[in-house]
Amino acid sequence: MKIKALSRSVEAPPVAKTQRCPRTSIPRYIPSNVRVSTPRPLTAVKMQRMFAQPFLAQLGEGHVDGVYSMAKDPNSLERLASGSGDGIVKTWDLSRSYDKAEGWHTTAHENIVKSVCWTRDQKLLTCGTDRKIQLYDPYNTPSESEPLSTWLGSASWNSLSHHRSRNSFAAAGGSRGISIYDLERHSAAPEVLAWPNATDTINAVAFNQVETSILGSCGSDRSIIFYDLRTATPIAKTVLTFACNAISFNPMEGMNCAVASEDHSVYLFDMRKVDRALNILKDHVAAVMDVEFSPTGQELVTASYDRTIRLWNRDQGHSRDIYHTKRMQRCYSAMWTPDSKYILSGSDDGNIRLWRANASAREGMKSARQRQSMEYNDALVERYKHMPEIRRIHRHRHMPKVVKKAGEIKTEELQALKKREENERRHTKKQFDRRRSERDKVILAKEK
Repeated sequence: MKIKALSRSVEAPPVAKTQRCPRTSIPRYIPSNVRVSTPRPLTAVKMQRMFAQPFLAQLGEGHVDGVYSMAKDPNSLERLASGSGDGIVKTWDLSRSYDKAEGWHTTAHENIVKSVCWTRDQKLLTCGTDRKIQLYDPYNTPSESEPLSTWLGSASWNSLSHHRSRNSFAAAGGSRGISIYDLERHSAAPEVLAWPNATDTINAVAFNQVETSILGSCGSDRSIIFYDLRTATPIAKTVLTFACNAISFNPMEGMNCAVASEDHSVYLFDMRKVDRALNILKDHVAAVMDVEFSPTGQELVTASYDRTIRLWNRDQGHSRDIYHTKRMQRCYSAMWTPDSKYILSGSDDGNIRLWRANASAREGMKSARQRQSMEYNDALVERYKHMPEIRRIHRHRHMPKVVKKAGEIKTEELQALKKREENERRHTKKQFDRRRSERDKVILAKEK
């Protein structure tokens, strides 16, 4: 067996000289960072903004007064209820044409309907400032019918929430604590949950739909309190810098919740560790009145006093979209539809509006070629969204002049505050202290 091997003399020059390739850390000299022309993703993002038409319709003739509360039937994809400032409660059917969506209605209260809630057997609970909680059966009784049951409290009620598996509901308001009522025993006294020595008004209460024995509430004393129904005791309490108006639990991750604050922000918390916020959503320029997680748990919708509703990704600090109309007034309620494709909003002008969750999306039958083209364009935008011209078009939104001006003033004020704090820190002993993050600053106190 013969083996032939190449052999070269040590004195012989090399066959070819390789060029040296110097390395640099300067970004503009790295070939992969050089801006390239991307006409296809640019066209795709432009088409998305051209076809963005989020507003679909107004349901029926709306209410005479402002819409202050809404609730969707958990056993139905198209049924919802709404309550207005004149005490009227209406139900709506989204499967009908929008101008004929209104169904059952009744005069439930003498004043503002603060909250509405559906039970497991598709009955409707309402509460108002007249200290009453009413139970109706919209599916089996005519309009303007008498309530099936009535509970009278010692003060006005602000919020209702029904248990997912038990036939009971929680009611909170100006009275001390949260009352747990059993629908199977109407005459029984309610079970009261309260934090020791707490006497302030509770603005909102919500059951956890994953950990069904957990109950959350937020009050006018700037506190967020979590209760456990198994032991009938409070678990934890945290105090923020401002009061909160609404609370919503993540339907996919039961330990996470979001609260709508008066300081124009939404705070995400892990109820197992409430001494620090998971995320802060900042974009509104007025108090956030309502917040709700999407059925997928990945996004949120908020309604604000600045006459807009915003859509958020839970992992990002700024909104991905803003919805508004010229006639829309202060927004008090907003929620997702159960299929997470649409959004409903109620405002002070008495209208209930239906919006697309994705402004440029279109429902209906699509050919395979059209569907493939839309998916490809979405993938292109996602792939090249970091590029400056694509990012600018993708993030650009038209908003009311008042909101835009208020946002500019707010940004200028916040920058001035940060500059003042930095100057103070630089010239005092605070320069030796550890900086606190924004997610820690919002917490004033934590109690157990």
